[in-house]
Amino acid sequence: MPRIRSLKGLEILDSRGTPTVRATCTLASGAVANASVPSGASTGAAEARELRDADATRYGGRGCRKAAGRVSGDIHNAFAGRDFESQDALDQALISLDGTPNKEQLGANAILSVSVAFARAHAIELGLPLYEHFARLLGQPIRALPRITVNLFSGGKHAGGQVPIQDVLIVPVAAPTIDASLVQVHAVYQAAVDLIARKYGMRWLTADEGGLAPPAKNAEDLLDHAVEAIEKAGLKPGTDILLGLDVAASHFYHDGEYHLGSDRLSSNGMIDRLRKWSKQFPIVSIEDGLAEDDWEHWTLLTRALGEKMLILGDDLLCTNPERIRRAIAARACNALLLKVNQIGTLTEALESYRLARSAGWHVTMSARSGETEDNWFSDLAVGWSGDQTKIGSVTQSERLAKYNRLLEIEADRSDA
Repeated sequence: MPRIRSLKGLEILDSRGTPTVRATCTLASGAVANASVPSGASTGAAEARELRDADATRYGGRGCRKAAGRVSGDIHNAFAGRDFESQDALDQALISLDGTPNKEQLGANAILSVSVAFARAHAIELGLPLYEHFARLLGQPIRALPRITVNLFSGGKHAGGQVPIQDVLIVPVAAPTIDASLVQVHAVYQAAVDLIARKYGMRWLTADEGGLAPPAKNAEDLLDHAVEAIEKAGLKPGTDILLGLDVAASHFYHDGEYHLGSDRLSSNGMIDRLRKWSKQFPIVSIEDGLAEDDWEHWTLLTRALGEKMLILGDDLLCTNPERIRRAIAARACNALLLKVNQIGTLTEALESYRLARSAGWHVTMSARSGETEDNWFSDLAVGWSGDQTKIGSVTQSERLAKYNRLLEIEADRSDA
């Protein structure tokens, strides 16, 4: 039974240069581990609340000294010397200590850093790879490694808003391994770099998650460019590589309309536009195709396109069990985008995962736009047998750390 000796928090910087939290957990056995947590730019209204300093003289008020201090102070003082028989016991103690519905007292960033650091320290104590420890928490063997979905082009809040939709992703479906998938993705990405240099005279500039951000006129242009890049890489759109869309529609939904560039669309009009794109392009998944509270029309979207593709809920669901239950009852989507920091602890994320699986949904395990070079996310995606992962593009160290960890796990499992 793990006994916590000490917990220590530290304010560090994420991939956007914005503060986040790292926690170090030391167990009585001598096992020591740390965990750094991400943050999002495109955040749902129902997400658990990060604790920020609100000190305008540091990082525009977004410092995390208070959250790091909660780890070293309140949480350490409450947990040092205590035994925790399981991850669930630790996480429930964190939830109880916070005492708020959305984790605003301790901060979801402080809470998650402790949750993951404890899991990693416990895995070390048990002599297990972290992904195997996560599989034990799930209570199921690892079925298969997840398929990668990779940002190619970005707009919305991840880029300069040059197009309203947030990301066009490529999904290698014919490659048999993560290694082979990354080879194909690299070829398509480089073809896209050449393509935008030729079309726009634009050098290689990337958005928050490493996607390319050309000054395209509209979403259709980005989709056209993606198909062209796949072909220029010597691959077949719709056979070797499919496309995924992160629409992030909540961010261009105002006054009951979707402001898609110069178009003003009703909810039904937005569904029609997504239906049109799905006929024109080899799209396999649509994430947040409608606004997060447009519940009635989510059901219509899933009815219209759910037989052909994944209708992923991100802002709609926020990895929140209550919202997932509502979506299951309404048949509002057929896939969960799971982001652990949206809910704040591994145990609550696991409840969300199990609810999605009980409904027959697919699960895409997702990193965030503000990431760190910590790679625990990859172990979680493997340990919980995610159908897909969404990490970002194949550039920038905070993304590559996670892809490299997936390659390492793949090699480990091949050698076993």
